[in-house]
Amino acid sequence: MSSPQALSESDRRLVAAWAAHCAERVLALFESEAPDDERPRDAIARARAFSRGDLTAAGEIKRRFVAGRAAHSASSPAAVAAARAAAQAAGVAHMGAHALGAAGYAARAAGLAAGNADAVTAELDWQVEHMSSDVARALRRLPLLGEDSAGPLGSGLLASGDLGSNIASIQMRLHDVGR
Repeated sequence: MSSPQALSESDRRLVAAWAAHCAERVLALFESEAPDDERPRDAIARARAFSRGDLTAAGEIKRRFVAGRAAHSASSPAAVAAARAAAQAAGVAHMGAHALGAAGYAARAAGLAAGNADAVTAELDWQVEHMSSDVARALRRLPLLGEDSAGPLGSGLLASGDLGSNIASIQMRLHDVGR
């Protein structure tokens, strides 16, 4: 039995484009520190290609950790978070819940770069405003943060600290999108 955090392939393709868009907004934070490391940019491009149906889930599952390793090329916490946002976007091909991880890390990166919580709130606002009703509908199929341990929204890293707060905020706002 698959995890409820996986989503159907059609839903994963739908949310992958949104996750890529969220990650791309903070990509410059990483690229300013590691301009020669193309792994996060490639991960975002792959998430978009997956969303268009140009790549298969099986092929992307094999590559899902590549962009995450790029975080070691950065030194600032904002750049590290930006690389992890890209890695989470690429991970959507494997499990839909990674879309919320991409958004959560992007909000973290924006907040760290600006040095204040207002930037996090502004980024979360932007993410929700740029979410289609179809994306919101797909993301509403995911269990709430911490309710299901069989995936990234379980009791691990995404469910704790500021990442958990960011994701919980997005999940609370999903009900207002497209209704």
